[in-house]
Amino acid sequence: VNVKETGQILLVDYSDIENLKTTTVGSAKFLHDGGWDASKRYFLVAANASNKIAAVDTKTGKLAALVDTAKIPHPGRGANFTHPKFGPVWTAGHLGADVLTLISTPSEKKSDAKFKEYNWKVVQEVKHVPGNLFVKTHPKS
Repeated sequence: VNVKETGQILLVDYSDIENLKTTTVGSAKFLHDGGWDASKRYFLVAANASNKIAAVDTKTGKLAALVDTAKIPHPGRGANFTHPKFGPVWTAGHLGADVLTLISTPSEKKSDAKFKEYNWKVVQEVKHVPGNLFVKTHPKS
């Protein structure tokens, strides 16, 4: 649950619906939307007026990273794919801009260990036609 203007994210444990547990994770102000990394362990959410992406580790209940991005990230759910040079990445578009930001994400696969040095860094910005709101990948990408 994003408490947007406060910069706080509430993780809610629904395993016992009669006794909900919440964990508060501080991030950056002006939270908007986001989505899961490929592993489904990390939830990445745009703090769009702060020009940041917050990555929450849902296993530990802690902030994994706060990544600086180009102006006004607006990822929708974001998009995951494997970059040939940087390994697993999560991608966000930006409101009114002609750029996509690629952020390296961790992976527990042995074959991805060589990409660890890039984790939680902007590894590439890709220029495109302005006016994007959401990024998607092909299901077989």
